[in-house]
Formats: sequence, structure tokens, C-alpha cells
Amino acid sequence: MVKHTKKAVLLTLLTVNMIVVSACSTANTSNQSSAAPTNDAKATAGATGEKVTLTYGGWKLDTITEVIKAFQASHPNIEVKAENTPYKQYFTKLETSAQGGTMPDVLLMNGPNFIKYADNGMLKDITGNIKADQLDLNNFPASLVSLYSLNGKNYGIPKDYDTIGLWYNKKLFDEKGVAYPDASWDWNKLVEAAKKLTDTSKGIYGFAAPMMNQEDYYNTILQAGGNVISDDHKKSGYDQPEAIEGLKFLTDLIQVHKVSPTLAQMTETAPADMFTSGKLAMYFDGSWAAFTINQNQDMKNNADVAVLPKGKKQGVVIHGLGNVISANTKHPKEAWEFVKFLASKEAAEIAAKQGGAIPAYKGSETAWLSAFPQYHAKAFIDMTAYASPYPVSKNTSVWNTYETDILKNAWTGEKSVADAAKELGAKMNQALAAEK
Repeated sequence: MVKHTKKAVLLTLLTVNMIVVSACSTANTSNQSSAAPTNDAKATAGATGEKVTLTYGGWKLDTITEVIKAFQASHPNIEVKAENTPYKQYFTKLETSAQGGTMPDVLLMNGPNFIKYADNGMLKDITGNIKADQLDLNNFPASLVSLYSLNGKNYGIPKDYDTIGLWYNKKLFDEKGVAYPDASWDWNKLVEAAKKLTDTSKGIYGFAAPMMNQEDYYNTILQAGGNVISDDHKKSGYDQPEAIEGLKFLTDLIQVHKVSPTLAQMTETAPADMFTSGKLAMYFDGSWAAFTINQNQDMKNNADVAVLPKGKKQGVVIHGLGNVISANTKHPKEAWEFVKFLASKEAAEIAAKQGGAIPAYKGSETAWLSAFPQYHAKAFIDMTAYASPYPVSKNTSVWNTYETDILKNAWTGEKSVADAAKELGAKMNQALAAEK
């Protein structure tokens, strides 16, 4: 009776709470008890020498076709069928497949959706597999390992990651005689430089402070010594003084220092577009921006990147995808073999050469860096030493909506940052309490 109740709750959660995030991924719930294999020793077609076909769900899987080929070459009895879905449709499709019993054997997962799927028994606990095969999780950033762990159990292996850096226009810096950003920069140096670089008569701003969570205020909250959510995912940090300070640093750049475009301006034209058009001297953006900037002929050699400036401390949010296994896969042994291969240095280096994201396997980032030799892109990797996991809970999408709805009043100046942050904290705490 308890099992059936849990299944009904799971279906409701999946239907109501699917997430689509920036940064930055199917099981039969009605037959979960009878369909889920009891252990990895269960006989499968692969174990008898017959060919097994695994489905691998995700987006941008065209960046790892060579990885799949390498795996199949070393595992001739296992065929991997990639089910590539555009990111914007991926989680909607996953919701449908979760209810219909067609979840891929292996799939990409992101942080905001992870807890919901793991906590409701949709993902396979691979802690035993990791221990049995002595897979060293120290090969991956600890913050990413933590992102795909729940209640002391491992459900995913990090695939790749992204951090946020301070991108800057060298040409604009040179014209004003301003020294380039480096690891010594703090908030005060950023503000000082932004004032010198701002020239509104030419439509040029020193810095852009948009209302973006992963790229902007999640980082400044960390730099102020605060957090967005507690480590146990049960309490909001928005109503605390440190979070308020981190938010206010950004809004002051617009309202007090006048070195950033307004929210309305940045809504009309994204900071990334302002930057590549030469109208913006600095902004925060992810490691993924390296590819886009490198494709812009006017900007590719005029741009560079540095680590984020520190506030009271250094801080940056890290997010990355993980490879997980469906709890209901009919081929747990083969699925684990594939995930284990995806977690290898060999797979990481192959993927990096093909043009994917920064590989999560430590020491295999060289191929990614070599694609952008003119940038100090190693800054993105250096920051993993003090990075904090992307803030998530079981139903992240609920309070993500509150962030957007409430914080815009602080960005426009209609409410004080403190009032907006306290309102957001209260609403978020209500949402977190309802997750129990």
C-alpha cells in the first residue's frame, strides 16, 4: 500500500514540477516494483554474449559521438543508441517517458532536476558499483560529486562542468588606459574600473549587472559570505544579511554607480550581445561563452577572461551535467559499463577534442583549453578549487519562479533590496517546507 502511495505522489510531482534551466538534461512508475531489477548480477542478454542495445538520453549528444564509438569498439556486445533531444524539450520529454515507462537506460541529468528524480526512486544507486570497481571520485571536482549525491549515496558521475568568469574587452581597457582584471581584483577594483570605462555618450558601459542567477547573483551572494540555500536543502539564505549584500552589490552598479545598463535595457539587448558589439567593457558569463565569443570575428581577439573578483571572499557557483542510470533499466550491468567508460579520462579527452564542454575529469581539460589559446580560459578551471554547487532542492523550479518575480522589483528600484530579499526568503522557505 505504501509503495502505491509513493508512486502516485511521484507522478504528481513529475507532472507539476519539471524544470528548464540556463548554465548548464525514464522509468515506468506504475510498474516500478515489479519491473526494477533487484541487482546487477541479474542475467541479461549481454551476459550470455548476445548483443544488448542501451538507450542514452540527452541533448547535444552530437558532441560525444566519438566517445560512443570508442565505447562500442571496446564493448562489441553493447550498442548505444543516442536519443538526442533539444534542451528546451528534454525535460518535458523526460516527464512523459517517466510516466510511460520509456525512460532511457542511461541519461544526462542536471542539478536542478536531480534530487526530484533520485529521491523518488527513479535513478539507480550506483554507490556499490563505484566501490566494487574502485572508481576514484577524487578525479572529479568535489562540488560536482556532491551535486549528484543524496543521503550519502551516489547516483551520478560528473560528465562536464561550467563556472563563471569575468569577461572583458581588451580594446576598451586599452583605450582608457585601465589595467586588465587579474586574480587580485575585488569588488572595489571592479567598480573603480567600471567607472573609468563607462562612456554613456558612446553608449558604452563599464559593466553589466543583469538579474541572472547562475551568471550573476548566485556568485555575488557567495562572495559576500552567504548562500542561496542551506546545505541540507531546507532553508533559504536570501533573508540573511550576506545574501542581501551580494544582491545589493549588483543593483548598486545600476542605481548608484551608474556603470551598468538598466534592467529594461538588458532585457531588450542581452549583455552578451552588448559585449560582442563593443558596447560593454565587462560582464560575468560562463565558460560556455568562450565558444560564442571565439566565433565573433570582431571580438574573438579583443576579449579575454579572468577569475571573478572577490567580495569578502572568493566565490563562484559550479554546475555540470551528470550521467545517471534509470532505476528500471533492464540492463543494469551494461548500463554501468557505459557510465563507467563515460567517467574515464579517455572518454573525457575524446569529448573535449570534439568540442564539448569542460570535461569533469581532472587533468583532461587541456584539449578544451587548446581550442581557445588566446584566452586565459584556465581561470574557469582554477576556480573549481573554491566553487560551490549550483543551489537546488527537490522542486527547484518553484522558488526559481519566485526569484524572477520578486527580485525584479529590486533591480528596477521599486523595492529595496532588503525588502525584496526578505520577501523572497519567506516565499522560498514556504516552498521548501512543502517539499517534505
